[in-house]
Amino acid sequence: MFRRTALLAGFSLASALFSGAPPASAEPPAGRATPPEPAAARQVADPVLGALERFGRSIQRVTLENGLRVVLNPDSSSPTVAVAVTYGVGSRDERPGQSGFAHLFEHMMFQGSRNVKKGDHFTLIAERGGTLNGTTSSDRTNYFEVLPSSELPLALWLEADRMRSLDVTPENFENQRAVVQEEYRMRYENAPYMRGMLRLGELVFDGYAPYAHPTIGSMKELEAAKFEWVKDFYDRYYAPNNAVLAITGDFDTDQAMRLVREYFGAIPRKATARAELGAPPAQVSSRRETVEDPNVKTPGFFYGFRIPPSQTKEHYALELLTVMLADGESSRLHQLLVRDRALAQRVSAWTRDQVGPDELAISVVLTEKGKLADVQRVLDAELEKVRKAPPSPAELSKAKNRVRASFVFGIQTNMGRAVKLSEYESYYGDARQLARELGRYLEVTAEDVQRAAAQYLTPERRSLVEVVPVAKPAVAKAAAPKGQP
Repeated sequence: MFRRTALLAGFSLASALFSGAPPASAEPPAGRATPPEPAAARQVADPVLGALERFGRSIQRVTLENGLRVVLNPDSSSPTVAVAVTYGVGSRDERPGQSGFAHLFEHMMFQGSRNVKKGDHFTLIAERGGTLNGTTSSDRTNYFEVLPSSELPLALWLEADRMRSLDVTPENFENQRAVVQEEYRMRYENAPYMRGMLRLGELVFDGYAPYAHPTIGSMKELEAAKFEWVKDFYDRYYAPNNAVLAITGDFDTDQAMRLVREYFGAIPRKATARAELGAPPAQVSSRRETVEDPNVKTPGFFYGFRIPPSQTKEHYALELLTVMLADGESSRLHQLLVRDRALAQRVSAWTRDQVGPDELAISVVLTEKGKLADVQRVLDAELEKVRKAPPSPAELSKAKNRVRASFVFGIQTNMGRAVKLSEYESYYGDARQLARELGRYLEVTAEDVQRAAAQYLTPERRSLVEVVPVAKPAVAKAAAPKGQP
């Protein structure tokens, strides 16, 4: 989901973002193109939905003969261009004993290619005033750059060179293994409460291999990783027919497609196969575990519930519920646990937004006054209220407004749109679904929220991880000499 980060003061921003007329479609003589969807027959009263409808019509999709899917979204409002490449590989595709390998390989992609020396990908982008990064999730790995619009050829050439001929060497592999291990220590081993969050995901997806392990992997399996796996991973997943290239910003579509064909068109396709996402085993009883964490001073806990996949009606309803429960100081749990009773320092709630079965989690960090059992009873009572009664119209409207604001801001920039468009094309087979996403949240009713909570947020479906400080060893008192106190 688009994370709820700020409120939108008015909707002129959305109109400015998407008010331009749809550009002419690029004609792909070497591939096949899918035409934009026709405009909806009805007039959309909501200005944001109307702007998104125009945005959807501006999205162009082309597939090259080697299978590379290309998404184009011209926007001349700023003189920059963003390029995002999403590969259909994530931690769900890792083989047994190879957890964390998709993320490790993300780091390998910055270690040079046939025509780019190690470190030069960063240098070439930075010297031209651009930025870049890459991320890994359970469902995909992506890479993206933002540059002045005149530098589009450079961004495309760099991405094509490493798609075609990554510099896979034992030296680069060992170097990046050490980097990932240090990242694991910094973000998880030495960060408070993060061990508990990792364990929560393992409990929620226990028995379901695609999502049963964290994307970061484990230190033990990272240490056991072999160089031979790198070449195999590259050959299996890093291919044009397993990738989506999205270009957004100030560019000419015909020129962009000429460059895409020139740089990517001759890269051969490969035989790729993803892990299947079948139905997970049913959870018939609650799960509970305690994790000792040397980095915490007060206890905390996580609730986790397995919920339906993203883009289902129930998922939209439960996402809105996380906003009502814990997004901002006016949310239910903040009012109840932080402000009114001072039992918690902070509360949060989220969904992972996976393509397959997903997770809804609630996190509570206690104050010194709070007791685990007491706070859990308060939270259980609040969830029971949600299961028994729908939220008020005002509460639901406020949640939708926050989602609306976050959605619009999330695709305001060229980079934000490029990343999301490439993901939606990779996940769901049509990047234009991004333009229809907000409308699906706004269609959710209060009764939808109650029904989803009653079905999926039940005590027997709950996984609980308590995080407590490491117990201090008892110090034995020495016996006093006879006759002395």
